[in-house]
Amino acid sequence: MNTKNISTGATLVILSFFLSLNGCKNETKTENNEAIKEEVIKTVYASDVIPFFDDWKLILGDGSNVGIANNFENKDFFYTANNGTNDWIVFKAPNGGDTHGTSNNTRTELAQIKKWYPKTANDKLTATLKVMNVSATGDARVAASHAVVVGQIHSADKHENEPLKIFYKKFPGHTKGSVFWHYEINTAGDDNSGRWDYSSAVWGNDFSVVGTEANTYPEEPKDGIALGEEFSYEIEVKDGMMNLKFTSKDQETKTFTKNLIESEYTTAADIPEQTQKLFVPIGQDGVEREAAYTGEGCFFKLGAYNQTNGKSPEVNKNWCSGAETHGGDIEKQYADGNYAEVWFKTASISVSDAAVTNEGYFIKND
Repeated sequence: MNTKNISTGATLVILSFFLSLNGCKNETKTENNEAIKEEVIKTVYASDVIPFFDDWKLILGDGSNVGIANNFENKDFFYTANNGTNDWIVFKAPNGGDTHGTSNNTRTELAQIKKWYPKTANDKLTATLKVMNVSATGDARVAASHAVVVGQIHSADKHENEPLKIFYKKFPGHTKGSVFWHYEINTAGDDNSGRWDYSSAVWGNDFSVVGTEANTYPEEPKDGIALGEEFSYEIEVKDGMMNLKFTSKDQETKTFTKNLIESEYTTAADIPEQTQKLFVPIGQDGVEREAAYTGEGCFFKLGAYNQTNGKSPEVNKNWCSGAETHGGDIEKQYADGNYAEVWFKTASISVSDAAVTNEGYFIKND
């Protein structure tokens, strides 16, 4: 009887042990499932940070068109980051790689899926951002070196010129960089080779301030913007007029107005002094059609359009930077600072009822 009782007791102990072990396994499995579920919940997409992606197609730094980028990320070019306080959308583009359309430069950038006409427009784009990196290399004598475009208005028609580009530029070794904006003429006639930009400083210098030698930089701007410092822009186009507003916590608010349907550059005598020094010597000495961008569909862009590239400055001393590209190797470029990176915290777009599809632009350029 004692032996039977002991045997029965031992069996119960062993059975209890295995049941307990099995229970632990089930518990561990449940915990793992919860961990996996929790990880999925924590994924933050750009469209969670700024829910306006139905109005855009996303171009990546490898030249590809993602299309409408809801619930999308690409760890090389487009993803989100949190600075401990806010989620941000990160746009990143190397100095060298495949480009979109006819551009010499890489971009990770949103392009509006509709276009509107300046004369009848009532359209608006706003953004709050900070630039985190511009190229570490580039010929300082080239105006585009160490710069990135963070917002644009682009024409979808004819020459596909740009009535607005908003730049950030900072030379190596400087703490502060410059914010400035460009108006590109809509060149008269069929030959667009004479087109040029006119640059207006917001904070710091304009595009024309360059180094005296390849690695000799101009004086640092006293009222500039540092990497990682937030600033905002507002772009409104209404009844032919483009109105710009730039704000930053420690800077004077700046506003500008430009007529997009009536040109002020219709004769050679109208070419400004800045252009005479910067563009005319390299043969970019065109004049603008009297109606400027009237009759051409225009659209907004937002992101990181890297202005630094690896092309020789001998090709064009304003736009060809001669920067390091490591033969297009993205990993190597990112490792030694040869890229542009821009973080956006907020943005909004207002599209008028008169806007129409911009699909023709993407068909031509994809």
